[in-house]
Amino acid sequence: MIIISAENLSMRFGLRGVFKDISFRLASPSSLTVTGPNGSGKSTLLKIIAGLLVPTSGRVRMESDSDEIKAESRRKLMAMVSPEMNFYDELTGAENLEFFMKASGSRLKPEEIEEALNEVGLQGRGDDYLKAYSSGMRMRLKYALAILKQPEIMIVDEPSTNLDASGRKIIYDLMHRHQQNGILIFATNEDDEIAIANERINLAR
Repeated sequence: MIIISAENLSMRFGLRGVFKDISFRLASPSSLTVTGPNGSGKSTLLKIIAGLLVPTSGRVRMESDSDEIKAESRRKLMAMVSPEMNFYDELTGAENLEFFMKASGSRLKPEEIEEALNEVGLQGRGDDYLKAYSSGMRMRLKYALAILKQPEIMIVDEPSTNLDASGRKIIYDLMHRHQQNGILIFATNEDDEIAIANERINLAR
């Protein structure tokens, strides 16, 4: 069982306080949503949890069977989906997935990539170059990459950004499945997405 906990997380950028004394504890399987208005620090909190930012104070702890998981090992257990993620336009969808998985130390069979593309509704589009992808297709590709990583913890910033109705259904199904087996942490203000989570942190001041 994986446990992730935050202990009194606070964040400041210069003189501006973003949030203060955020704490939680999640044990798999479970899910947490982070809500709040624009500028309240939702994306910042997710980046701290993912190890991409260092908080001004407080800490994030991960453990497995009571043994603490060190920072250098945590990223292998996580996958993050964010509008800020970028792929390479000069590569195809499948080549992008292969590239980023190799960068994380994994080599995949072509059929594994095809299966992930099919799961997010990109069947038959793996050989298309990214420059031909719409914003919604790019978002789906980010989820395909997360699926391939098989993470214990999935972190998602604004899950349905740029997705149409069919894309949202696919992603909501994926989120439901993940929280039944691992840990799902996501930021949103959409009521139908908030309803997916077991727990909630509201950063509204």
